[in-house]
Amino acid sequence: MTPDFDLVLAGGGLANGLIALRLAQLRPELRVAIIEAGPAIGGDHTWSSFGLDINDEQRRWTQPLFAHRWDSYSVRFPKHSRTLNVGYGSSNSQRLAQELAKALPPAHIFTGVSVVALSPTSVTLADQRVISCSAVIDGRGQSKTKALDLRWQKFLGQEVELAEPHGLTGPIIMDATVPQQDGYRFIYTLPFGPRHVLIEDTYFSDGRDLAPELLRRHIADYAVSQGWQITSVIREEAGILPLAIGGDIAAFLDEGVPGVARVGLAAGLFNPVTGYSFPDAVRMADMVAALPAFDAATIHHACRDHAIRVWNSRGMYRILNRMLFLAAHDEERRTIMERFYEHPDELVGRLYAAENRWNDWPKVFSGRPPIPPLRALSTLVKYELGIK
Repeated sequence: MTPDFDLVLAGGGLANGLIALRLAQLRPELRVAIIEAGPAIGGDHTWSSFGLDINDEQRRWTQPLFAHRWDSYSVRFPKHSRTLNVGYGSSNSQRLAQELAKALPPAHIFTGVSVVALSPTSVTLADQRVISCSAVIDGRGQSKTKALDLRWQKFLGQEVELAEPHGLTGPIIMDATVPQQDGYRFIYTLPFGPRHVLIEDTYFSDGRDLAPELLRRHIADYAVSQGWQITSVIREEAGILPLAIGGDIAAFLDEGVPGVARVGLAAGLFNPVTGYSFPDAVRMADMVAALPAFDAATIHHACRDHAIRVWNSRGMYRILNRMLFLAAHDEERRTIMERFYEHPDELVGRLYAAENRWNDWPKVFSGRPPIPPLRALSTLVKYELGIK
């Protein structure tokens, strides 16, 4: 029997959405379906990336997804502030849904129905429909796991309208002049218009607990501190993103359905230090679209090998996280971040792109350390030995 589709993408988030778009551009003969449990493809999210995160061709094909771009961004810390002349861009779920609606036939987009079972060549939906295909990709996000050692970037953000212009010329990706609590705390702001701004209260934290009412008060307090009067809240977004300090990536991938490719957070593909997932999703989409065949075995092996290769290349970033989450105490976490931003724009950009050169690392770890060296070394040794 002829399968219903060549490829079914389980989960309609960023990773699978980008795969569908790239396949529509490069392999339009493939019959691709995407299935999302929520009411709309992409949910309700903002995804951002730095100028060095993706290459020129990737910027070209993802350009329709970007609602805003800026030539620079700023950071603020108690002892210094600076503007980095590196581009920054912001895309969102609405743009992703719009582009997918153009790229795929309406009958290939399923929303409002969850996936209850997968096999390498079929998807079973909650309404008992079984969709057959040549291959399945699982991009339904990260589930609970014991295979990865994770900490969290958690946030609540509000897009607001102000009574007067905010005066920002670009994003402030970290304003860490705010009081510290629950790990490393900062405010993140994106100016979408003269009086339209996204304000996020953000934490690099050991735990996943999120207190929405408290974070809303923090946003209101921050607006007052900046001299801004909020006249309306346009939308609200909350998230809890993984940050990696260690783990077994092969064991993590094995937690999925045997023979089914995993992508996005379900494949451990996110920047270990920042939690950003857009660049990795773009690279995975390019990799999938370039495959010589689209059977289940080919896609599964390629996606698995790609995820393992990326994870193994980022060991130094996980060491940085061990220093931040395991060795640093209280205020030291902010000091680590503050001193990192004393480095040149290019070095900072390579860290955000997770493409640092080996000669970058002595610079990252140079200077007067915010953590006593003996404590730092002891922490790293104990972690490797599995000593709590």
